[in-house]
Amino acid sequence: MSASDQEAAEQRVQDAVRRRARTRAFAEAEDVISAVLSDPGVRKARERVEVAETEMGTELRARLQPFQDRYDQAVAEGDADALAGLCGGKHGRWGRICVLPDGHETSMEEPHWGRTGEGRPIAWVGSAPDDW
Repeated sequence: MSASDQEAAEQRVQDAVRRRARTRAFAEAEDVISAVLSDPGVRKARERVEVAETEMGTELRARLQPFQDRYDQAVAEGDADALAGLCGGKHGRWGRICVLPDGHETSMEEPHWGRTGEGRPIAWVGSAPDDW
């Protein structure tokens, strides 16, 4: 085996070890997150947050429903320009997309607002990526 072949083989081994370590670390993190999220106290806190977000969403609906209507129309018409001007705030895991204009947190001083996957109005603070 030549020196370059040996170096390439060593590099493949190192890469495999790194991948294995990363996969194991992610699996361990998922186990910890699952354990935390399954804790009765954490579940109860999440339920209270959902109730508060639903109440706030319902209270804001009268004032913010026109934004939902514009969003629905833009989706139906495929209006990319209208959709591009929307807030990037979302909770993809829970099927929430903020339908307010980009920058609403400072210009309108409103929380994120939209609908749940089931169609209920909801308001929330903060954002999470789609895959979280």
